[in-house]
Amino acid sequence: MTDTVDDVDLPYDEEAASQQEKIEALQERLEVLEAQNEEMRDKLLDANAENNKFQQKLERLTHENKKLKQSPLFVATVQEITDEGVVIKQHGNNQEALTEVTDEMREELEPDSRVAVNNSLSIVKSLDNETDVRARVMQVEHSPDVTYEDIGGLEEQMNEVRETVEMPLERPEMFTEVGITPPSGVLLYGPPGTGKTMLAKAVANQTDATFIKMAGSELVHKFIGEGAKLVRDLFEVARENEPAVIFIDEIDAIASKRTDSKTSGDAEVQRTMMQLLSEMDGFSERGDIRIIAATNRFDMLDPAILRPGRFDRLIEVPKPEVEGRTLIFQIHTRDMNVSDDVDFAALAEMADDASGADIKAICTEAGMFAIRDDRTEIYMEDFEEAWKKIQAEADEDPDTSRAFA
Repeated sequence: MTDTVDDVDLPYDEEAASQQEKIEALQERLEVLEAQNEEMRDKLLDANAENNKFQQKLERLTHENKKLKQSPLFVATVQEITDEGVVIKQHGNNQEALTEVTDEMREELEPDSRVAVNNSLSIVKSLDNETDVRARVMQVEHSPDVTYEDIGGLEEQMNEVRETVEMPLERPEMFTEVGITPPSGVLLYGPPGTGKTMLAKAVANQTDATFIKMAGSELVHKFIGEGAKLVRDLFEVARENEPAVIFIDEIDAIASKRTDSKTSGDAEVQRTMMQLLSEMDGFSERGDIRIIAATNRFDMLDPAILRPGRFDRLIEVPKPEVEGRTLIFQIHTRDMNVSDDVDFAALAEMADDASGADIKAICTEAGMFAIRDDRTEIYMEDFEEAWKKIQAEADEDPDTSRAFA
């Protein structure tokens, strides 16, 4: 029990001390007590803060414990909305059930809505429409650093791509005034390394539309219906972010000619292709979406995907002529420390039948020769030696992916 004032010893001899001494002693005692009081107040604040922290932790753990004790919810799809209630189909076991919902919930629901149901199949809440996350990560957030100035020898092809993809997005009124429907898709085909993917990257850089890229092989899946679902989700993401451009590289992986093969793998690829055909030219309105596809196996493509309405422009991207090769050499050496004796026209003549990718490899290899000799300047002979080395590598490996013969 706390001592009373009468129980506390005085800091002076009451009989011997003068009045002034008594006052000074009491003031000293008061200062000590005030300091102790301040210290105790600080400790109380610290204790309250610690208590609040533990209280929050207790509430969080209590909430988590409550969630762990709850029964999981199941995903279902609304089949029909009737006066008696809502008909739902549970995912996984395809079990159908009729359940009642509140008037407020009924207004939120429509056929094909995704909902969460409990063990008694009562609708707890509505869910957002499902979209495969793989389709969303294909959206290009940052534009590639490739521009039309980085592409040489393909002026005609660039103009056709811009007419097909950029102009309908930037100046749609031109097509309305003329009275025609804008081309909906462009297929780029030609040998490897000729600049098909670079053209698509330049479009992504130039246009403000949402750019979605993917490889045809990414649509080939093991399980039935998974590839077709990914195609649907891909176009759904594009519709949500119109205007949009979808780029499908190596489209021959899913759009090769249909055969009588009975294997499950071939059947799944064909199902994926049919879903792609449906999205490109089906009953559903495609919207403000343009498609660019690329392949180096044009001969393998199914005729159904090549007809107008799906790909209105079939653009061949061949190996560059000598003028194009000269320009490509100049493009790839813009940032290189090249000697004055380097003759780009002569290099273009030398690298006969080389593709744009081959020329880039020649420039890189020439730079490596200079580094090997501890030089910062690249000579004409470095480019000549680089060409010889690349030719020798191609001769050693007949299956090489280099485009020259």
